[in-house]
Amino acid sequence: MDIFTAGRDFVRREARLVENRLFDTVFAGADASGVVDALRGYQNADGGFGHGLEPDKRCPDSLGLDVETAFDILLAAGARDEAMIRRAVDWLASVATPEGVVAMASPVIENYPRASHMSEWTYEPGLNPTAGLVGRLHKLGVEHPWRSLAGSWCAAQLRDGLPTDAHSLHEALEFLEHTGDVDLERIRDWLPKLAHYRADADDPTYGVTPLQLAPTPDSPWAALFTEAQLSAHLDRLIADQQPDGGWAITWEPPGQAATLEYRGIVSVAALRTLKAYNRL
Repeated sequence: MDIFTAGRDFVRREARLVENRLFDTVFAGADASGVVDALRGYQNADGGFGHGLEPDKRCPDSLGLDVETAFDILLAAGARDEAMIRRAVDWLASVATPEGVVAMASPVIENYPRASHMSEWTYEPGLNPTAGLVGRLHKLGVEHPWRSLAGSWCAAQLRDGLPTDAHSLHEALEFLEHTGDVDLERIRDWLPKLAHYRADADDPTYGVTPLQLAPTPDSPWAALFTEAQLSAHLDRLIADQQPDGGWAITWEPPGQAATLEYRGIVSVAALRTLKAYNRL
């Protein structure tokens, strides 16, 4: 069975409704409204997203990480529901610091099953996820007072220096993509200094890879890497497909359902990346 067919069958068999609707939109031309409809069940009355949309915490309350996940799904589907997005940004503004900074999560997650890494560090407002949220709103084409406020804070922070963790740099790149002030050499030189950056395609440990920073060849961040580096990671991505057709994850979610949910997420992402790089 070929890569695509095996991956498709895994998604159909094991993934959530929202990933199935996204898969059908990306690969079968289904209307993106189905993705939006699937997301509605995760949006709370306060406008934020929760209910484990990002599966590492089984918390129904609205969280910054779940809002970011919702924006990612909308972008992947090419979907635009301005009312849905504006409600979410209004919620972000309601929980932000006076400077507009938000956190990934909050202590409310302690009342629910969660992965061990979902702990106090996720309660601290910072570039992760604020910069990524601002960048995604630019991609979605939605202006909002919070976007401007938070964007000013992000710009000031990044003038002082780049973050030292690969996840935060990933978020920063989402923001920098829309500033028109990008120093590729500065970022390329910084990559080896990052915690949780996985430069070596043969490294089996957890980390952010070049393909996560540049998931398509037309990404402005693809220029950070050589063709050989990207090709090696694409080879590795293909090799990492599991016998059941899906892709594995390298961390421990809070349960079996969350594990399958996250495998659905990364499997759709893997197929999208392989498609973008003409590897399917």
